[in-house]
Amino acid sequence: MMYRLNRMMVPLLAVGTFAVAILNTTLLKAQIANPFGNPLIPDMVADASIQVVDNTFYCYATTDGYDNGLNTSGPPVLWKSKDFVHWSFSGYYFPSAVGQKYWAPSKVIAANGKYYIYPTINGFMYAAVASSPDGPFQLAIKPDSLYKPFTPSTLLKSPDSKPPYGIDAEVFIDDDKQAYLFWQKRKAARLHNDMVTVDTNIVTIPTPRTGYSEGPIFFKRKGIYYYLYTLGGGEKYQYAYITSKKSPLGPYDFPTTNDIITTTDRDRGIYGPGHGSVFNLPGTDDYYFVYLEFGRGSTNRQTYVNKLLFDRDGNIKPVILNKEGVGPLLKDKVAIPKKISKATASSIRADLKVKPEGDSSLHRTESFSPFFALDGSNGSRWMAETDDTDCWLLADLGRPQRITRSEIYFVRPTAGHAYELEYSLDAVRWLPVGGHGDVQIRSPHNDKLNLKARYLRVKLIKGIPGVWEWKIY
Repeated sequence: MMYRLNRMMVPLLAVGTFAVAILNTTLLKAQIANPFGNPLIPDMVADASIQVVDNTFYCYATTDGYDNGLNTSGPPVLWKSKDFVHWSFSGYYFPSAVGQKYWAPSKVIAANGKYYIYPTINGFMYAAVASSPDGPFQLAIKPDSLYKPFTPSTLLKSPDSKPPYGIDAEVFIDDDKQAYLFWQKRKAARLHNDMVTVDTNIVTIPTPRTGYSEGPIFFKRKGIYYYLYTLGGGEKYQYAYITSKKSPLGPYDFPTTNDIITTTDRDRGIYGPGHGSVFNLPGTDDYYFVYLEFGRGSTNRQTYVNKLLFDRDGNIKPVILNKEGVGPLLKDKVAIPKKISKATASSIRADLKVKPEGDSSLHRTESFSPFFALDGSNGSRWMAETDDTDCWLLADLGRPQRITRSEIYFVRPTAGHAYELEYSLDAVRWLPVGGHGDVQIRSPHNDKLNLKARYLRVKLIKGIPGVWEWKIY
């Protein structure tokens, strides 16, 4: 069932006499649930590499949610946060890769007075370089031009006409400054000092569990090297690990128990915790595990983070998975958004039932109530009907209040949005107060305000008609 309001109905909403509008707001709040919890980023991102650079969290990831499975992806954008709760991006960090199939970028690696990153583009690994971790990055092996299926600038080289197969690069620099490259199917090799030449002595890391593996994670803690590798995919995604006290290339020791540290937890409603990263909070022994979750099926995934714990011998404990996250990790002064009394919209998209790929116990339905755009959770969103040509979302603060700022996190922000922002005291007379008519690729979209109003209304001009979160201050 789809509910649609028009502008003539909004004054009726203000006095509480329009039943459908009330159903859209107050009743839906009690009737529907958000099965996705509170993921880290207010967008669909997967394969996330997270690190701390100069007291700022950097998240390089695959942009999901472009509705074409593995045949496409979103563009390369860099999400940043000062506290690990409030995230933002603006524009692209790798211009020549825009429009390509851009997957699984590594963390940035500082070397040779520069920063290197290793994404998979169109199914092949490349190295890119910049003078800042913010970019703009260019291919490290020139020219800075990409085309399908692959170019001579690939990180791996093939001795014959066969493609240089390999995806999901992970790069680690040891204490002696030697760099190592890890990638799909348990492959590993040294990287030369130029950070783009892969040693020809490629090894396959032995693991007690066999089968296809991707998304390797590698780090060192208290003299122990940790190699994490995935198993399966979809709802069957898992992570297992092995360790070495000798070298990143082994020999390796196999845990005798609990070598699988993440797997589907049906009781908590977490399916397929897979391809991600591990990062450490500088100056502490606090480690965090980053992973994608099966989410809405196919390449419609989001990223979650939980604490990574070790026993006294350095063994990794199975990760206690939850979808609520770890909260702020660095202190940063942030304002508290206002509470919203009601939310209404021009239309509401019909419920979406997630289709399992291989686990029939997955029963998950996404609803798109306007309330979800104002509930403080990155896992829920309001979406309008696709044929809604007069698309708007209205926030009712309950009474006239002083408003200083609006932050809107649109759905699929990497494709850009244009919008108008209006305010009103009575939901009858509306005045323009913000927005922009040109399509801008960023999130959130910020409007500085200085007004008194009870209602704010955002009208979408261009872009996907939906909002992950709307914060009003």
